[in-house]
Amino acid sequence: MPNTTSSVYSGNYQETLPSSFTQFNSALTAGLLNPGSSPPPDKTRSSPTLFEMMANEPENNGSVPLTSLKRPSNCNVVDKQGLMQQRLLEMLSCNSPGSQFNDPNSSDVKLTLSGKDGLSVCMNVHRQILVTNSRFFADKLCRKVGQQGGQLRGLIDNVNPCIVEIADCDDIEVYIESIRLMYCNDLRRKLMKDDVSRVLGILKVSAAIGFDAGVLSCLEYLEAAPWAEDEEEKVASLLSELRLEGLGACEVLKRVSVDVTPGDDETPDNQEILLKLLHVVLEGKDDKARRDMKLLISKMLHENSSNNDLRKESLYSACDKCLNLLKLHFFKASKGDFQDVAQITRQSGNLHWLLDILIDRQISEDFLKLWASQIELSEVHSKVPAIHRYEISRVTARLFVGIGKGQLLASKESRCLLLQTWLVPFYDDFTWMRRGSRGLDRHLIEEGLSNTILTLPLAWQQEILMSWFDRFLNSGDDCPNIQRGFEVWWKRAFWKNPEAKRELHIANANVGNS
Repeated sequence: MPNTTSSVYSGNYQETLPSSFTQFNSALTAGLLNPGSSPPPDKTRSSPTLFEMMANEPENNGSVPLTSLKRPSNCNVVDKQGLMQQRLLEMLSCNSPGSQFNDPNSSDVKLTLSGKDGLSVCMNVHRQILVTNSRFFADKLCRKVGQQGGQLRGLIDNVNPCIVEIADCDDIEVYIESIRLMYCNDLRRKLMKDDVSRVLGILKVSAAIGFDAGVLSCLEYLEAAPWAEDEEEKVASLLSELRLEGLGACEVLKRVSVDVTPGDDETPDNQEILLKLLHVVLEGKDDKARRDMKLLISKMLHENSSNNDLRKESLYSACDKCLNLLKLHFFKASKGDFQDVAQITRQSGNLHWLLDILIDRQISEDFLKLWASQIELSEVHSKVPAIHRYEISRVTARLFVGIGKGQLLASKESRCLLLQTWLVPFYDDFTWMRRGSRGLDRHLIEEGLSNTILTLPLAWQQEILMSWFDRFLNSGDDCPNIQRGFEVWWKRAFWKNPEAKRELHIANANVGNS
């Protein structure tokens, strides 16, 4: 690089001067020094700019000349484009031993790639390799040779190379990498160094220029490599856009779709697969694993709840199986047989989970009727110790919450029957539920119970809430606090009677003191 020791002025541009020279210049301007005298030597050296370094860098044998890179006309992005130029220089000059890629001594084609950002790069490539590997270049170069006619000999002898240009490239790096692959003997091994996003770019370019070996290698890579979640959509989208022929694209898409093979009339039964997963979770032996998988299955079914992938009949069939097992072991426990008493908790949890799925899919009204009709089960409820039975009341509580939040719309007869059958057992289990159930939201359940009662006719509200009032005063925290529902009922029944206001304040005071 040339040695520059003096300061340079060019238009509005001025390099930073050393302090000694600044002082000398000030003295000269003031007339204190002889204008003919020489300034003191500048011992500091200013740093050249990036462009000066690139412009003055000597050419290396076998590397691309700097003149092959053209600067963009937009000077506002010089820094960004300069870094990109350096990156492209490294790509073009980095070759494996023995590779002829971008070899100016043996090339017979000058290929210019122009990006949409204004950056251009010129490459030294070989006609035989381009024609053999790419239908686009085969057509392009054959027409070029036909036009040149008698200059064919000069083209082969590298005296008059053929000029080819590809304009408006989305990504020049990807184009360079795609053409470099034509010089590789093992394309698949070369692609192993790239990630999925880069391979998708190479696949798109290879398909555009008719580079079949590149397309096949990219598809083989995508079929074998793992994808991130966001990459999965990109892969499916690009393959759908390219509409590639042959089995390569089908093999890749089989990862995300099972119906991609032409002529295959057999479609998988999603219903059967989901039911199998459902029953595996219901019958699993490890409690922690079952809880985790319940959360996972619920999440997936919720995200896909709009699709007809799981019939209502199938879900209710699973409910019937769990309910029958619950009744079997509950009746045994009520007679003193506690051998399989853990099944009560297990099947109650299964019913609670299935009810969540039914409510999410807005098909839970029949479950409410089914549960409300279990009069025999509620009659023997008190004969089973609370430590074994309280999980059964979580199913009742979930129905209260569903009705109270408007997630479950059932007839007033069904709602009334639910309260007649299960409200007292629910009261009896409330203390154990509050202490034993992890993550139980007491206030949510109390609000759900209040709203459920308030959906009934006023006379039924009075009967239920007066009974609760007496129970709450004698049990305190062992009974759910539905004071808000009591207040609403009172206002509905007595608010128009002025004498009732005084009684309302007395009743509220009694509840608060308790």
